[in-house]
Amino acid sequence: MQKKAQKPIKRPIYLLESVDNALKLLQLLRDAGALRIKEAAREMDIAPSTAHRLLAMLVYRGFAVQDEKRIYRPGPAMGAGPAKYGWTRKFNDACRPHMEALAITCGETVNLVIRVGTQVRFLSTAESAAILRVGDRQGHVLPAEVTAGGRALLAELPPKTLERLYLLRGDQSAHDGEAAAALGFSSDQFSTFRHELALVREAGFALNVGKSEEGVAAIGVAVRNRIGQALGAITVTLPTSRFDRHYRRDLVPQIKRTVRDVEAEVAEIEP
Repeated sequence: MQKKAQKPIKRPIYLLESVDNALKLLQLLRDAGALRIKEAAREMDIAPSTAHRLLAMLVYRGFAVQDEKRIYRPGPAMGAGPAKYGWTRKFNDACRPHMEALAITCGETVNLVIRVGTQVRFLSTAESAAILRVGDRQGHVLPAEVTAGGRALLAELPPKTLERLYLLRGDQSAHDGEAAAALGFSSDQFSTFRHELALVREAGFALNVGKSEEGVAAIGVAVRNRIGQALGAITVTLPTSRFDRHYRRDLVPQIKRTVRDVEAEVAEIEP
């Protein structure tokens, strides 16, 4: 039997332009597979600053990720994770028991994150049993530079890669100031940023006290494979009201011991 043809879907009378633009951008990202801000702006006939804001929202909700070359690609919420990321399930499975044990030992929430370009993606969470605690972050995407796990992973990058990700180029600021400000640091800002990451690398852990969320602190340590490649980071996230007590006692050594145990199990994993 021949199927009855479907009627074309009519354009809604009350069209919300911002919602329509976001949905069109989702379709464009899905079909193209990769987009730069200028390409998205040209295809949709919108300002680069508008395209950047829309893409930033897609990243925030997990529908897009940005790689080292500042190209946006379909994110996990679209059912398509970043390329070559099939290893993350094995990585997560190996880390999970250690995360749960650490959460019980320290009494705080433990997260596992990986870096995708300038963002970190939260693979899983082992929640604390405390009444006042930081909740489940699984699936969240945040800027790497403001998170403890993200900074721990950025500290592992070669200088040239870090420059590609964060150093603002002159042509960007000349083209569109608003978009450029969100895409990278000025020379002075980048110099300060590199110095901060050098301190993270020297200490072997990174801190985030209220940078990504008010009232929340975190400590992050990178997890490496046998060749020293950073696969991800384990972080302990807690209310700032308990941060000083934990930090001055033994939380950092606890996280580092957990990471050493994890690294023995993930030694052969490569992205």
